[in-house]
Amino acid sequence: MRSLQVHGSGGYDSDFSDDEGGGGSSQQNRKCEDELMQKPFQQGKHTKVAHRNVAADEWDREEARNRRHHLISMNAFDRHKKFVSDYILYYGGKPEDFKRSMATDKSDLDVVRENHRFLWNDEDEEDMTWEKELAKKYYDKLFKEYCIADLSRYKENKFGFRWRVENEVISGKGQFLCGNKRCEKQEGLKSWEVNFAYVERGEKRNALVKLRLCPECSFKLNYHHK
Repeated sequence: MRSLQVHGSGGYDSDFSDDEGGGGSSQQNRKCEDELMQKPFQQGKHTKVAHRNVAADEWDREEARNRRHHLISMNAFDRHKKFVSDYILYYGGKPEDFKRSMATDKSDLDVVRENHRFLWNDEDEEDMTWEKELAKKYYDKLFKEYCIADLSRYKENKFGFRWRVENEVISGKGQFLCGNKRCEKQEGLKSWEVNFAYVERGEKRNALVKLRLCPECSFKLNYHHK
């Protein structure tokens, strides 16, 4: 029987020793093991500490993102108030300095009154602005068969005429009721065709208009043509 030689205290000898075949040091072996264990998409280990400017830039970008999300979540009025308060905080001033003057504000009715025309022609519709378009849209909705008259200054031979609105058409004012705005009589109405001469924006114009008046208001209309 052949006996086996045992080295050491009960251990077995290894033929794959690090010392055989020109084996490297333990540090090189550890490096090889790290390369084998590293995944293809895994980034290498950072051996240097990032500069403080890099951290500062990243912090600024994060703050800018947070500020942008905060502003987007606000409505326009809240955003305006924030900008005004920030301006006062950094540059000084009073909130009253930022209040808008309402002296020149105009309503739709004011715009219509400024641009209204008794009759629109082709020349009036040239170079239309939004104010003129608003007045023209109001004019198109008027009922232009009969007029409503203001005869309060008939002795001075001064009369005012305007077209009827929807409520007056529904109630019959100017057709089945006297067309004088201060008269509500229904009996004895008579139709008149009047040559209305008026001045509009410095320009003299004429228009034939129709009226329905009671006998008393008809007398006022023809006061100077007895």
